[in-house]
Amino acid sequence: MSDMRTSCCQFCLPKIMMSAPTQLRVIIEETQVHKLTLPNGVPSTLDELLEVAQGHFQLQGSFTVMYMDKDFDNQFFTLTSTDVVKDKDTIKLVRMDESVILTLTPINESVASSPPVSLDVSLQDDNSGISSADIIILPQSPECRSEPWPTNFQIPTFSYDVEMLLNAGNKAYESDGSFLQNPTMNSSILEKLADTVFYYTAYPTGRQRLAVVEALLKKHPCLREPDTSFSGMYGWQQRLTYKMANYRSKLKRLEVPCPELDVNSLRRKLPGERNPAKNCKRPKKAEVNYLPPHPSGETSDSLEMERQELLNEVKKSNNTKVIQEKMAKTFSIRRLKIVSESPAADDFRERWPALLTCSIGH
Repeated sequence: MSDMRTSCCQFCLPKIMMSAPTQLRVIIEETQVHKLTLPNGVPSTLDELLEVAQGHFQLQGSFTVMYMDKDFDNQFFTLTSTDVVKDKDTIKLVRMDESVILTLTPINESVASSPPVSLDVSLQDDNSGISSADIIILPQSPECRSEPWPTNFQIPTFSYDVEMLLNAGNKAYESDGSFLQNPTMNSSILEKLADTVFYYTAYPTGRQRLAVVEALLKKHPCLREPDTSFSGMYGWQQRLTYKMANYRSKLKRLEVPCPELDVNSLRRKLPGERNPAKNCKRPKKAEVNYLPPHPSGETSDSLEMERQELLNEVKKSNNTKVIQEKMAKTFSIRRLKIVSESPAADDFRERWPALLTCSIGH
């Protein structure tokens, strides 16, 4: 009987250990740190762990889970299996970017002369008096950025000679695992990458640069540099960082009209703040058209005259459509004023009274 009891206890012990309560330290988007108690231990799948965490902290949206690896000085890595998560470990919930793409179509004469098309969802508001026919869409300048950072960065096609070298290098990598050692083509690759990145943003973040390098090495694995880091990406990350800075400097020298670069120019800063890292104006994550250029054919002086005319138009009644047209037309100069000078609310309300009215603000 004693032997049976001992054998039973030995059989049940692993189940008890697997179902023992587990506590995890949870970091949510770098701003919140909480403790998560799992009464039945760590779930067997990553989806179950994420579902439990989102339900416990009442989080909405898509998240990815990262874990702190003690073998790499507590650096965070993407979690692919819950087997590595132990009691008192730290995980991080990182919200995945949800891109909202707006497609703007320039209005031509044929469209402008055609009758308005009825919409299934009415935009009429009883208080504002604005309908879908009142919305004004101005033609875009070619320099405007109308697309956000892509979910999956697409590597562009390089020059013919570079593509030939990469194809040969990829075949050699597949056959014997050798890497392509040809530094002479790095400049051409980085120039094309910088040109593509600048289409989305002039100041890519570290996470965005990492996405570019990951896409590059996924398409051309022969470019990995295992001597620089475990993943083979560190060298390309550093080169892309310096290349973007040099690319911006080149555009400034060529006097390319780009407000994002002009606002960070040293000659435009105060004498005591003429440092490249001082008061650098960069777009936030959700700002696609952070500093758009002026509409074609417009200057700062002409837009200032439009603003002065707006001061008279807001005093008239039943003038919403005219005000909307002028507000849309002067959007670029208004953004420049906000970003570069950070005016006080009272001063801004005095210069742009239409912005704070219900009909326009709506």
